[in-house]
Amino acid sequence: MKAIVVTDQAAGKAGMRLVERPEPQAAINDVIVEVHASAITGDELSWPATWTDRAGKDRTPSIPGHELAGIVTAVGYGTTGLSIGQRVFGLTDWYRDGALAEYVAVEARNLAPLPADVSFIDGAALVMPGLTAWQGLFEHGRLRAGQTVLIHGAAGVVGSMATQLARAAGAYVIGTGRADGRQPALNFGAQEYVDLENDKLQDIAKVDLVFDIFGGDIASQSAGLIRSGGTLVTIAGPVETPPANGSAIDFVVIADPNQLNEIVQRLREGRLRTNIGNISSLDDAVAIFNSTDRVSGKTVIRVRP
Repeated sequence: MKAIVVTDQAAGKAGMRLVERPEPQAAINDVIVEVHASAITGDELSWPATWTDRAGKDRTPSIPGHELAGIVTAVGYGTTGLSIGQRVFGLTDWYRDGALAEYVAVEARNLAPLPADVSFIDGAALVMPGLTAWQGLFEHGRLRAGQTVLIHGAAGVVGSMATQLARAAGAYVIGTGRADGRQPALNFGAQEYVDLENDKLQDIAKVDLVFDIFGGDIASQSAGLIRSGGTLVTIAGPVETPPANGSAIDFVVIADPNQLNEIVQRLREGRLRTNIGNISSLDDAVAIFNSTDRVSGKTVIRVRP
C-alpha cells in the first residue's frame, strides 16, 4: 500500500516520504479500514508518540495522521460492534501507525459508524476538532446553558467547533483570535470577538469558562477572567498561573465513539459544520506538510477519489 512515513525526528517534516508499505493485519479487537480520507494535525510531528512506543523505544518508520474516515475491510479475532463493508470514522491510537495510508489497523472501540449521507471528507474533518471541543466544553468544563464562555482561536479548526457547540448548548460565546478571524468567528456563532493583536483581554468581563488552545501568557491572562467557581480548560499543557477562585484543567483528547455519534448527528441536522481549509491527495501530502503557507481550516487528505 501507499503510505506517508517519517523516519528521523531531527529531520522532522524534511524526512517525510511517500513509500510502499505492507498492508496492516488486524490484531485482536482491531479492524482494518480502507482509508478514504485522513486529516492532518499540524504539530503532530512534535508529539513523542509519533516517534516512540509507550516504553520510549524508537518505533520509526511510523505513519502519521490519526483522524480518518473509510470502510471496514477486515475484522480481528474478538472484534464486535463493526462489520466488513461498514463506513466508519474515528481516531487511531497515538502510539500506533496513523491513517496517512491506504489501509490502517484501528481498535474497533475507537471508531463510530459514519452515516451514508456524510462524506468521508467531512467525517475525517470532524474527528479531532469535534472530540476536542466536546470534551473541553462538556466533560472538563461542565458548560451549561446560560453560562458565558471565552473561546480562544474561535475562527480556527478546534475553536470554530467549540464555538458552534457552546452556542447550541445555550451559552454566551466570546471568541478571540487574530484580526482577520473576527468575521469567521462571528459566522460560526460567536456573539462578541476580541482581537488579540489590538484589544486587551483584561477588558473582558468575568466568564464561567475559558476554552484555551494557546497556553503561555494568553492562558495565564485568561485565568484572571474566571468567575468564582469557574474553569479554565486548555489543550496546551499546565497553566502557569491558575485561576485564583476557580480551577484549571489541561487535557489530551481521547477517542469516544458515543461522542462522535452525537457530533455527526448535529452535522446531519445542520446544527454543525466542518471548517475545512485545504483538500489534497495522498501523493501531495508531503508537500502539504512542508508548506509554509498559512491555511485557515482543517487540512484533509483524500486518500481515495
